[in-house]
Amino acid sequence: MIDRPDRPQPRFPPEREGAVTKDMTAVLDDLQAGSADLAICGGACGGDLIFAELMLGRGAHLDLYLPFEPQVFVKDSVDFANSDWHARFEAARAHEYARTFVLPEPRTDAERQASPYERNNLRMLKRALGRGAQKVHFICVWDGQAGDGPGGAGHMYEAVTAAGGVAEQPIHPLGST
Repeated sequence: MIDRPDRPQPRFPPEREGAVTKDMTAVLDDLQAGSADLAICGGACGGDLIFAELMLGRGAHLDLYLPFEPQVFVKDSVDFANSDWHARFEAARAHEYARTFVLPEPRTDAERQASPYERNNLRMLKRALGRGAQKVHFICVWDGQAGDGPGGAGHMYEAVTAAGGVAEQPIHPLGST
C-alpha cells in the first residue's frame, strides 16, 4: 500500500506512484499481458489498484478479492491515502470487466484464528491456480521486508512460489537498492 501519512520509515511514499506504475507497466509489457488474461488482486491503494487499472486498460478481466465488505475495507486500506484512491477503487470495481469477491466469514476454528488478509491471499492464489500454476505470475510492489502485519506481499510471494507459480522480481517501491 501507499504509505500512511504518519509512517515513520517510508516503504511506498505517494511520490513514488509514477515510478512504480512505470516499473509495473514494463513487467506487464514483458509478460505481454492483455485481454486474454485474468488479473487477480486486492483493492488496496498502491500496488493493487495500480495493477488493476493497468490490466483493465489492457482489456483484461479483473477479480478483486477483499478481506472485508467494501465499506469496511476502504477505511483501512484505501481512504487514509488522502488522494483520489477511493474514486479509483470504485472505478475499478464498477468496470464492466471487474468482479468483486468478499471473503466469507470463517467457518472453522483454523479460519477464525487466521488473519483475514492471509486467508484472502490464499483465496486469490487458489483462484489463480485454477487456471494452472504455469499461468500464475505474481507481480508485487515489495521492498523484501516483513510487512506491518500478516498477509502482506511477503506472505503471498512465498505462497505463490510454494505452489509452483512464478513470482516475478518484486518492484521495489523506493527504486533500486
